Amino acid sequence: QVQLVESGGGLVQPGGSLRLSCAASGSIGSINAMGWHRQAPGKQRELVARIVGGGRTEYAGSVKGRFTISRDNAKNTVYLQLNSLKPEDTAVYYCNAKITSPEVVTYDYWGQGTQVTVSS
Repeated sequence: QVQLVESGGGLVQPGGSLRLSCAASGSIGSINAMGWHRQAPGKQRELVARIVGGGRTEYAGSVKGRFTISRDNAKNTVYLQLNSLKPEDTAVYYCNAKITSPEVVTYDYWGQGTQVTVSS
């Protein structure tokens, strides 16, 4: 079993910054990918950014140039730096990880979500 623990959400004014963290722990053989999705009220969950094993990153077009995803492999932790925040970035942000267990079975895991609110 694997747990994803997120932190770093909160209330910020437009133009401000936040840094989200997500740490994976438990029965981890290897981490294939880690990333962040978000879901705003009344909208579908969408991919924000992800980083795959080789370090390649992907971003949603709406956040490219403002958000940066990074990973600390030694800590099994992924970070999302959110800059130049806009009210439309308001959502619950969920950490997601595709992890292969020591028994070589791959699972998709989700964190509990952390609220990001951008408002003046």
